[in-house]
Amino acid sequence: MIKRMSFMLFMALVVITASCKKGEMSPVDNPNVKEVPNAVNAAAPEAIHTPVPADGKYPAITFENKEHNFGEITQGDKVTYDFKFKNTGEADLLISDARGSCGCTIPEYPKTAIKPGESSKIKVSFNSANKHGETKKSVTLLCNTKEGKEQLTIRATINVSEGATKK
Repeated sequence: MIKRMSFMLFMALVVITASCKKGEMSPVDNPNVKEVPNAVNAAAPEAIHTPVPADGKYPAITFENKEHNFGEITQGDKVTYDFKFKNTGEADLLISDARGSCGCTIPEYPKTAIKPGESSKIKVSFNSANKHGETKKSVTLLCNTKEGKEQLTIRATINVSEGATKK
């Protein structure tokens, strides 16, 4: 019994000593660290804290519109929309990821850098199968802008055709 308690006390001291090394701080607590890199959670992408570029120049993404309403569609329709944008910043724009809020909303985004002044598009496909009524979905873009993310929205009113059942 005494050996077991001694062993547990020893292990506790090892853990405490290892976790409290003098002079080391986590990046969050260290005042010398300006930016803390974030890991992106696959289920809920958060803004990336983009490090300040050496020259201080960021890209900026300007959309013609950040929301599109497909209007009335029939359940089962597959519709697409191109969100057009321009890099209005001073550096190359890189989109590292684009995620729909569910599996029915699929974004396609440029995988190459968009230079300042250049335009491109994000193609969003929506599958209305098994949906009905007013629907709102989003697409989150992770990019190297100062904000780190952008959000696009699509809407539709999904009508169920005669003979079909609501799910």
